[in-house]
Amino acid sequence: MQVKNYIKRYFLFILGLFFTGLGVAFARHSALGVSPISSVANVLSLRFTFFSLGNWLILWNCVLILGQIIILRRDFKIYQLLQIPLSVLFGYFTDFGMWIVHFIPVKNYAVQFALLLCGILVIAFGVSLTVIANVIMNSGEAIVKAVSDKWNFEFGNVKVFFDISCVTVSVLLSLLLFNLKIVGTREGTIITALCTGFAVKKITRLIKPACTAFICPQTEN
Repeated sequence: MQVKNYIKRYFLFILGLFFTGLGVAFARHSALGVSPISSVANVLSLRFTFFSLGNWLILWNCVLILGQIIILRRDFKIYQLLQIPLSVLFGYFTDFGMWIVHFIPVKNYAVQFALLLCGILVIAFGVSLTVIANVIMNSGEAIVKAVSDKWNFEFGNVKVFFDISCVTVSVLLSLLLFNLKIVGTREGTIITALCTGFAVKKITRLIKPACTAFICPQTEN
């Protein structure tokens, strides 16, 4: 039963990765900016197009995993290396999501904003699934936890600092790579940062009973 339980949890986690990647694709297609954690990869993908957004996300996540190893050293657990293949899956899912949404015509700001809102909701749904699965943290959350655990900082405070740092780096990269223009990081990045957490809480509350029943169905006597 325990093996079957873990299989279901990882299935739920991978499904969550798919929806998260699809949500990132919606936000990217809106051209209003992606989530803070994806903003660095987004700017790099716009400048260096020989790699897709998904490929840049894979590389960025690997940088975050390396950061965890440097911070935690001996406290870094081997199982956390599962973040690498899961990050690869997330990158592929994002590129697949880009293919799905590319046909949607973006004619005005209203459509852009609608795509952004769809992206936030889909990302929140995906994150909710990964949270409920409770098997492993994604690299962005994991590096925040690594800093929090290592230096006894409040997780929420570190998360805010991390998000601000990602946005700052993406803006600086944009200014450097696009002749002092801000590209790929716009109001959508701020809106995503402010709204996603709230949406995750609401969606998690709605879907948790069904997901829990899927993972651990009650046996009849």
